[in-house]
Amino acid sequence: MKRTKFYNIHKRLNAKIVEFASIEMPIQYSSIIQEHKAVRHSVGVFDVSHMGEIFIKGDKALDFVNYIFVNDASKLFPGRVQYSAMCYEDGGIVDDLLVYKISDDEFLLVVNASNISKDFDWMNKNNKFDVQILNRSDDFSLLAVQGPDSLKTLQKISDVNIELDYYHFTKMKIAGVEMLVSRTGYTGELGYELYFEGDEAVAEKVWNVIFEAGKEFNIQPVGLGARDTLRLEMGYCLYGNDIDQTTNPLEAGLGWITKLNKSDFIGKQALLKAKENMTRKLVAMISEEKTFPRHGYDISANGRKIGHITSGTVSPTLDKPIALGYVEKDFSVADTEVNFVVRGKEFLAKVVKLPFIKK
Repeated sequence: MKRTKFYNIHKRLNAKIVEFASIEMPIQYSSIIQEHKAVRHSVGVFDVSHMGEIFIKGDKALDFVNYIFVNDASKLFPGRVQYSAMCYEDGGIVDDLLVYKISDDEFLLVVNASNISKDFDWMNKNNKFDVQILNRSDDFSLLAVQGPDSLKTLQKISDVNIELDYYHFTKMKIAGVEMLVSRTGYTGELGYELYFEGDEAVAEKVWNVIFEAGKEFNIQPVGLGARDTLRLEMGYCLYGNDIDQTTNPLEAGLGWITKLNKSDFIGKQALLKAKENMTRKLVAMISEEKTFPRHGYDISANGRKIGHITSGTVSPTLDKPIALGYVEKDFSVADTEVNFVVRGKEFLAKVVKLPFIKK
């Protein structure tokens, strides 16, 4: 099993460590609820170095990216980030990811940890543009600094103005270390993601300087447990739960990143057909009852199963059960009443518009 360059820090902080995508990662340090609220109200730091970094280089880099992804990368300019997805020919999702335009002939793709090898193989299989595809996932550390006080924290230790627009990035020095800093994140809060190279000593230096800068805001280390509850409150999809090779981006509510009017891309024809024959949709649901919806539980209405939960929890912010799940299209309209089926018992819920937390 692999370890990130922050592993010794996690151990010193008595983090609960689990295996995730063959990497030992911190699930929590204090409690998921405490860490969740730190990000919502002040600032928290996540070690997300398990994510993958794949570089695309060459004269035809844009052509390749536009062919293999569903979004329109021609709209990007250097310093801009885009959320996108790769699909199989049948419209099923290979992965969802971030696309960074470094220059006209270089893109950085940030992919899910559990899909790095699969994504890399898929890109190489479909490389008809003779671009360079470089998997540099092991070279980078990645910290996500998230929360209302993230800007104030990082500005103290940055060599330039860090007030980036949403989904923009730049290169700068933080704590004297060269890095790519992007105004992105998986929490719905003001936040930044920091990509940098270096050994354990460099990683620990960056971590320590960030925590010293954030001390006045009661900065907290945050594990993958709170990362999951934070993203669910915003309705962000998680690969392997809400989306996978059996789901297409249209039924998953990702039509906004699926540009069916652009030139040919992998899965386009299947998605055009899927658009005309939609039978189910991913919806958000909330309940006023005492229950805990979980991945895999059934959703019912009118005495029969109409779908299943893909992600669920009790929201630390709302203190109510919330969930994402696929339901038959007729039950996907906001305010429709459905039921979570938990251990054979039905708990009333209703379909709502995302996000659960209005920012």
